[in-house]
Amino acid sequence: MRQGIYSKLMLSALLLSAISLAALAASAGPAAADFRLCNNTGSRVGAAIGYKDAQGWTTEGWWNLPSRTCETILKGELVARYYYVYAIDYDRGGEWMGQAFMCTRDREFTIRGISDCLAHGFDRTGFFEVDTGEQKSWTVQLTESNEHQAAKPLDSSLSPIPPASFAPIPGAPAGTKK
Repeated sequence: MRQGIYSKLMLSALLLSAISLAALAASAGPAAADFRLCNNTGSRVGAAIGYKDAQGWTTEGWWNLPSRTCETILKGELVARYYYVYAIDYDRGGEWMGQAFMCTRDREFTIRGISDCLAHGFDRTGFFEVDTGEQKSWTVQLTESNEHQAAKPLDSSLSPIPPASFAPIPGAPAGTKK
């Protein structure tokens, strides 16, 4: 009889532990998996992103990042290993760019495809490559002295391409992108 009560108490304790663990797991929620961009400069920065998913190449913009802030550009797990970023310093001029050419425009946009930008009425802009190493989340830090190797032009049939340079160009015009 005593053994039966002991077994019931143990079963109740195990059940209570399992319920507690399930509640804790549900309340914790999934781990954040995003593509974030941080502006570690003293200037306001505008940014655009490019990536290839199951439907092909897409570019999106503009995110406006105040000085010394971070912004989640894409929410959820990353769908590609390589992402491409272009950013412009609104206050002092200069840009973070590379040789991976994609389509952009002066106002908010989502553009499918990277070929014939000018023929479609878009700007042809050089993005720098970000290799996420197939991580589920990634953060890019824009600083006043980011430097990497030069990249080759992006061909819609090729992926990935070598890393790009994304050092700001002091004194370069900020352009009309706002």
